[in-house]
Amino acid sequence: MAAITIKNLVKKYGDGFPAVNDVSIDIADGEFVILVGPSGCGKSTLLRMIVGLEDITSGDLLIGEKRVNDLAPRERNLAMVFQNYALYPHLTVYENIAFPLRLAKMDNSEVDRLVRDASSTLELDEHLERKPGNLSGGQRQRVAMGRAIVRQADAFLFDEPLSNLDAKLRGQMRTEIARLQKRLGITTVYVTHDQTEAMTLGDRVAVLKRGILQQLATPRELYENPGNLFVAGFIGSPPMNFLPAEVSGNQVKLPFGTVELPADKAERAAGKGLLIAGIRPEHFEDASIANEGGSQSTFRAKVDVVEWLGNETYAYIPFEAPPEVAAQLQQLEKDLDGEAMRTQLVINLDGASRIREGDEAEIWVDARKIHLFDPSTGENLTVDRDNAGRIAEAEATV
Repeated sequence: MAAITIKNLVKKYGDGFPAVNDVSIDIADGEFVILVGPSGCGKSTLLRMIVGLEDITSGDLLIGEKRVNDLAPRERNLAMVFQNYALYPHLTVYENIAFPLRLAKMDNSEVDRLVRDASSTLELDEHLERKPGNLSGGQRQRVAMGRAIVRQADAFLFDEPLSNLDAKLRGQMRTEIARLQKRLGITTVYVTHDQTEAMTLGDRVAVLKRGILQQLATPRELYENPGNLFVAGFIGSPPMNFLPAEVSGNQVKLPFGTVELPADKAERAAGKGLLIAGIRPEHFEDASIANEGGSQSTFRAKVDVVEWLGNETYAYIPFEAPPEVAAQLQQLEKDLDGEAMRTQLVINLDGASRIREGDEAEIWVDARKIHLFDPSTGENLTVDRDNAGRIAEAEATV
């Protein structure tokens, strides 16, 4: 096992386009780091640079204390698990797992010991004599992971390993991968476009946009303190609500009314003019059942659509956005690879709420959780920098 140090890595193709642009990440020995972002953000390219399948244009890549920029993939002692399993259909599960050991001309008794250890860990013992074509998708992916385990590599690299599985199986495999990584304690870099995988698996998550690192932080830090509009919109399902906002004194004016802000947030946003307020759906509640807040934290609005799911209810409230805010939301939609950023408020209510479609409802909002973004730069003006990990834009301005 070994730490991985990425220093100012750049990857440019023939046309000069930087698919990865000056990315720096320190991955500790035994850490599980996720690379996440929409399609085309450079996450898979960065992973392929680590393993040696893509040349590095500039910057340094260290595994342990050793610079490996010019080493071939086989000399880096890394194990990669691909999206498409990459199994040999004519070989049994046993021989697929044993394949890298056979290439290394390892003694048969040692091969058998390592293969059976891996199959036991992955619960594949009863499938060792079967061939990949007779296995389920989840079983095939476990075979691919077994082949990685027996190599006794310094690190695991996963390239969207669960994207070919159905939703239920993805959930099961997420749990298996998390348990396996903790049991083995091996340094792991995992690429995904699925923010649910990122939030549930990683010790830390690196959010990329167009080849540039946006923020590197724990899942909780990303969720509670997104550094900019892009990270705020990408992390969270349903996504954060974005509303036009104007701060005056200790109050913020929203499309549905005015609520009182904590003094420190109001101070940071003072004199900034038109802003974008970001509020997650769960930070609203039906005022009739909210446990806290006063009249200054409520507003009235007509509910357009209600979705009751038993334990929770989603309410949808449309609103009008001024051109500056609408333009930024349209750009954000493009950056997020088509995720619709509609001018509507999505509210996650307690399942006990009796709000119905067409109601003029009184809604409570937790003003302590409101984020305020600069619409021109996307910067989060109210982020708690002590609990936000690394924000790349903030580092660039220091």
